[in-house]
Amino acid sequence: MADLTVFHHTGCSTSRHAVDEVSAAGIDAEVVQYLKTPLDRASLLGLIDKLEDEPADLVRKDGFFKGLGLDPDDFVTPDAVADLLVEHPRLMQRPVLVRGDRAIIGRPKDRVAAFLA
Repeated sequence: MADLTVFHHTGCSTSRHAVDEVSAAGIDAEVVQYLKTPLDRASLLGLIDKLEDEPADLVRKDGFFKGLGLDPDDFVTPDAVADLLVEHPRLMQRPVLVRGDRAIIGRPKDRVAAFLA
């Protein structure tokens, strides 16, 4: 079993940076491409429960989010965030690193090294 899980998007330079840092640190990690293998609602709620960041931070408020006409104030609770990310996995912030009962969003990039230490 891996020491660490990284929820990764190959098209994101910040996410690739996190995977590179994990590899350079020699840490056994499971890298999950969450767009190919989306998390179900229960997994998302479990992830949110471990997250050191606010649940709302797990949602990307990008052009796609705005194009859907969504209001950030509607996605602050764990349930609302999980429901949104089940429907639209591409709105999940990346990378997300999970180790034991702790998880962080790896933005900005310098958070990754601190989490791995």
